[in-house]
Amino acid sequence: MTEHDISLGIQIVPKSEKHDTYHLVDAAIDVIQQSGVPHMITPFETVMQGKYEDLMKIANEAQKAVLAAGADECLVYFRIHYRKDDDVTFDEKRMDR
Repeated sequence: MTEHDISLGIQIVPKSEKHDTYHLVDAAIDVIQQSGVPHMITPFETVMQGKYEDLMKIANEAQKAVLAAGADECLVYFRIHYRKDDDVTFDEKRMDR
C-alpha cells in the first residue's frame, strides 16, 4: 500500500457466552503492546503507528488472540489514515502540541 507510516485504529468486539468481554479484549491489547509499535489505547479502539503491512500482521494476531482467549466470534473494525507521500504520525494529531 504505502512505504510510509500510517495510523491504524482497530476495535475488536468479541462475542462469547462464557467469557467476560474485557478479558477477551485484553488478549488483543497484550498482542499490540508486545509488538513494540507505537500505540494508544482508548476506550473504543487502539490506534497503532507503523508500516501498513506490519500493522495488519499485528491486527491479525490480535484477532486470533481474542479467539484463542475464548471468544466464539468477533467483529473487527478498522480505521486507516495514510498519505501518498508522507508519514502519518501521532504527534501531528495530538491536541496538546
